[in-house]
Amino acid sequence: MFSLNGTGIGGGIVIGRARVLDTGSRRDVARQRIDAHGVAAEQQRLDQALDQVRNELAGLAKGLPRDAPSEAQALLEVHVMILDDPALSGAARAAIAEHLWNAEWAMSAQASHLAAQFEALADEYLRERGRDVLQVSERVMRALSGSVGPQVRASEPAIFIAEDIAPADMLTLRSALGFGIDLGGSTSHTAILARSMNVPAVLGLGSARSLIHDDDWLILDGDAGVLVVDPDESVLAEYRERQAAGERERKRLQQLVGVAARTIDGRAIELEVNIERPEEVADALAAGASGVGLFRTEFLFMNRSELPGEDEQFEAYSQVVRAMGGRPVTIRTLDIGADKTLHATAATAAVAPNPALGQRAIRYSLAQPEMFLAQLRAILRASAHGKVRLLVPMIAHDHELESTLALLAKAREQLRARGERFDPAMPIGAMIEVPAAALCAGFFARKLDFLSIGTNDLIQYALAIDRADHEVASLYEPFHPAVLRLVAMTLRAALKAGKPVSVCGEMAGDWGATRLLLGMGLTDFSMHPASLLRVKREILRSDAAKLAPRVRRLVATDDPARVAVLLERLQHDA
Repeated sequence: MFSLNGTGIGGGIVIGRARVLDTGSRRDVARQRIDAHGVAAEQQRLDQALDQVRNELAGLAKGLPRDAPSEAQALLEVHVMILDDPALSGAARAAIAEHLWNAEWAMSAQASHLAAQFEALADEYLRERGRDVLQVSERVMRALSGSVGPQVRASEPAIFIAEDIAPADMLTLRSALGFGIDLGGSTSHTAILARSMNVPAVLGLGSARSLIHDDDWLILDGDAGVLVVDPDESVLAEYRERQAAGERERKRLQQLVGVAARTIDGRAIELEVNIERPEEVADALAAGASGVGLFRTEFLFMNRSELPGEDEQFEAYSQVVRAMGGRPVTIRTLDIGADKTLHATAATAAVAPNPALGQRAIRYSLAQPEMFLAQLRAILRASAHGKVRLLVPMIAHDHELESTLALLAKAREQLRARGERFDPAMPIGAMIEVPAAALCAGFFARKLDFLSIGTNDLIQYALAIDRADHEVASLYEPFHPAVLRLVAMTLRAALKAGKPVSVCGEMAGDWGATRLLLGMGLTDFSMHPASLLRVKREILRSDAAKLAPRVRRLVATDDPARVAVLLERLQHDA
């Protein structure tokens, strides 16, 4: 018996036999030089493979059952866009002619090149898009070689183990009890689809495919991120009890959907959700969310050869706004780094020396004013259909704020000239995710309508830790005394200015941090829909007034060991 640890995507505990998939991600690429006279024929062979994959994806989309998760169609469309992106297929065709490479070599080289550019990104969600590129290219490789994808019996209930697996292949494994994947993280499309399928999954296992064999007994804990291989009877008995307890827990939590989020001392709390795509609104409403605290807009811009137009953006934003039925929707402007451009020329884009500290987020938008104006106009137009709040990422300087407000004023004037409707009083806020902004939170609170604390980046910038870098990931500490002080001072500054403030990073969805944040004075949490009910239960059990003095003492402590002790007491004391 042994266990492997990775990133849990949720879904509870399942026990079953292993089915190890050969998804081809370890394929040895056939690298051959071709004759100059054979270029046209080799390009035609690549084109035929591209057509085959395009037809396969279209067939999967057409054959989706009515109860298929809403994300399934969207993820298939994303892979089609990647397939058709000139930065991938066009560059591969060019490499055949320029280098006299065979189609497999050209496709593999270009996919690796693009994936490396994504890997250099600071944003975890965007970094995971490199996996999509590799998954699409692998499907093309299979078409070129005449091989097929994962083959299983339609009714085979198993825990599927793979080095990597594309969403398109996951959709063919409808009988899956769960998934154990060596690669990927919580923001990969594989993870997004696993969540929407409500199937337990653990990603980032590292070596599961090489250590596990078909028919091994497995315990997969999608909540804890643990995979137990060949468990003995005592461990099996323990996990069967946990499995039953987890099911009872989910049923109890479901009863809280219609219950108002209010502390014991009567403080009303807003529980909102973070979403990536319009299709995720259904999950937000099912969880009883009071609004969307963070709507990431990057999905509209990535994996395509041209920028989305104003009308396309407006349709996506307004779709979410209308679906939320009058509940507030906070739309964040584009958060992307200069190390990856948004045009078809991305294949030749240079990687910035230090992407995390480069021209990303609001810096990028201000450097592309026409693109930014189009997005601002689209968001303003969406505000005519419901309660919209505009959120600006990675603000650190007053001149960034002034430039943003000036462009927003220009966007309003352009819409007035066109006779377009919008909310002239649409609230404007900033994400506090760099230490400079937290230290100057009072200034930004006075200038803006609200603040939103992005704890993920705030932790990384405060501690100089990239949690995606396995060499230093263990140093990523959300409850480091310095991080807690930055969060607390931001909350105090906003409350002093009389402005609303929320937390939209992972700390908001960590029910182990709920009492801490309540004691700091937080009244607006925004998180993944799957975390909302557990956080609500902690709120219902908490007395914010009694927590406040204890949390003040905790935040004033600069000894990490003492902070850990006080935090533990905070969670368990009645």
